[in-house]
Amino acid sequence: MTLSIRNQLPGTITGVQPGEVMATVKIHLDGGQDLTAAITLEAVNDLTLTAGTAVRALVKSTEVSLATQRVDGLSIRNQLHGTVTGLTLGEAMATVRVTVDGGELTAAITKDAATDLGLFVGSDVIALIKATEVALAVA
Repeated sequence: MTLSIRNQLPGTITGVQPGEVMATVKIHLDGGQDLTAAITLEAVNDLTLTAGTAVRALVKSTEVSLATQRVDGLSIRNQLHGTVTGLTLGEAMATVRVTVDGGELTAAITKDAATDLGLFVGSDVIALIKATEVALAVA
């Protein structure tokens, strides 16, 4: 299957915490960082997700926010450290390619945000991803 989602990070599930309708799934990415996905309990059961299962974490580029340092006091669970390796500025939007340990993310943010953050190729960033915006595919 070919997907239009650019961001696909490989990893292994380390834990599943089921709730009544949703579950949180902890993933240790191949690059060493950890990620949390919040998906339906039905999806956990359909995909037979358990600790040790190899998965790909999928995130649309429009769901990746960027910061120039870690952010405390924030409900966003996933804060992945990376380095800007590509930056394309359009009239209204910017595409930012970020290398993280073990993979690469693309963030689609406004040109104003990219400018305000002072982003440049080589700058350190934190990719912020809500757990509810992470989909999982079995490898």
